[in-house]
Amino acid sequence: MTNEAMLKIARDAVSLAKQKGATEVAAVARVKREVDVTWRDGKLEKITEATSRGLDVRLFVDGRYSACSTSDLRPEGLASFLENAIGLTRTLAKDPHRSLPDPALYSKAAPEGLSLADPRIESITALDLRRTAQGIEEAARSVKGSEAILSVSTNGYHARNETTQVHSNGLEASFAGTEFSISADVSIKDDDGRRPEEGEYAYVRMYADLPDPASVGRRATERALARRGSKKGPSAVMPVIIDNRASGRFVSYLLRPLSGAALQQKRSFLEGFVGKPFGSDKLDFADDPLLPKGLGTRPFDSEGMAARRLPMFEKGVLKNHYIDTYYGKKLGMAPTTGSSTNLAWKLGTKTQAALALDVKDGLLVTSFLGGNSNDATGDFSLGVQGFVIRGGKIAEPIAEMNIAGRHVDVWKRLIAVGNDPFLYSSGRAPTLVFDGLQVAGT
Repeated sequence: MTNEAMLKIARDAVSLAKQKGATEVAAVARVKREVDVTWRDGKLEKITEATSRGLDVRLFVDGRYSACSTSDLRPEGLASFLENAIGLTRTLAKDPHRSLPDPALYSKAAPEGLSLADPRIESITALDLRRTAQGIEEAARSVKGSEAILSVSTNGYHARNETTQVHSNGLEASFAGTEFSISADVSIKDDDGRRPEEGEYAYVRMYADLPDPASVGRRATERALARRGSKKGPSAVMPVIIDNRASGRFVSYLLRPLSGAALQQKRSFLEGFVGKPFGSDKLDFADDPLLPKGLGTRPFDSEGMAARRLPMFEKGVLKNHYIDTYYGKKLGMAPTTGSSTNLAWKLGTKTQAALALDVKDGLLVTSFLGGNSNDATGDFSLGVQGFVIRGGKIAEPIAEMNIAGRHVDVWKRLIAVGNDPFLYSSGRAPTLVFDGLQVAGT
């Protein structure tokens, strides 16, 4: 489906909805084409090629609001869908805080240089992805010690997404993006009968930014082999380094309480911290939706508001919340944007290895396993696995341990940030070093 066809569908939806009694309308036409190949233990396990089309509408009818979706984009199907959706909306309770954004917040021109869509995707076939996935497994099984492997699962994936948004108060905007990923998951047999499993993956906008697929397979096996002999370590208060592959999850527990919904519903431990210190001066990042090739990059948000860089924490001081139009009205706050995009950290200068030398003795967390974080109180308790740090070097693996505390205390203990943002995630978090965390084990 061409961009012109998508634009016509969105325009027609807005026009029809207005004719049928809607006061305001937002219509979003979407098209996604994806190819997904999974290869397991020398055999093709799954291959999927799919194209999906749909229309999302937000309807404002006499002070009432609803959000509805359809995949029937035929003119007669669209007319019937809107007739029913508007009728349903009229049965709902009024909500005076619902409206489209102020048109002054819409983008006046599409930002340039975002590099979101790679035309090369058109030449990459399902057969190409199958060969890639097969090659990743071969590389995984080529590593010394691979005779311990029980199973290898690999994957190749790509997709192209197109979004066109039209609002009844003046917005017409669209953008397209591509995504490519490769991955490997390896399970091995340990001496005690356990089956440690580890993986490696890459996820990018541009095909050329993918690493050598063979390196993904080899690294997955190396990670799995390194987990052999994992045991609980002793309980202690100690320095903790969180690997950049895992730190994004820990940072996400700061993002959820920054939403307008969390603030309005009194379930945010960050309420009242704007303009005040929350963490150490190493806690410093912005939300940047205009980062070229970023996995969270977008020219406008889900409400059509123009994308702009938003400081979140500066030297530990909270600067902003994620506020959409609805919660902005309920809270009496100016809207910023309703959700996070790319996090741009103020990075340190040291590698993870150099940070381990500084720590000397502690724990390297490579992944979180279960647990929870309370958005309202900031209390958290998380299962972890990783490695002991002894004398500044990575030593034996640990598992079935737990770290717990309160975010308001723990982020004050952030003493260093690495120079290694994890580029295969929109969170782009680097290695994080905390001093004196409570770790529970034996």
